[in-house]
Amino acid sequence: MKIAISSSGNTLESTLDSRFGRAAGFIVYDTDSGNFEYKDNTQNLNAAQGAGIQSAQNVADTGAEAVITGHVGPKAFRALDQAKIRIYLAESGTVADAVERFKSGAMQPVDGPDKEGHW
Repeated sequence: MKIAISSSGNTLESTLDSRFGRAAGFIVYDTDSGNFEYKDNTQNLNAAQGAGIQSAQNVADTGAEAVITGHVGPKAFRALDQAKIRIYLAESGTVADAVERFKSGAMQPVDGPDKEGHW
């Protein structure tokens, strides 16, 4: 299974980015093989609007079935939900920490956004 983690950098030791739509990028981690790749998201950092929706499309394009991020707004939530991508929230730590919590079953998917739009 592939999971996308919002990240401030391109390694597993990078800090989890608390933003989804305006994350610097996503580490796409394959839980079966342990391999990962980095998906750049800088085109959405300064977007006037639509960052969450476009970021959701970027994640869907990777084939990820789940997202781990700090926060998700209503438009991004709807876009991910429509793509059948489950959303998990993590407060802090590294990408590797988030992957381990996910793999251990310590995370539960959310059933709605946790932030208002344009935060």
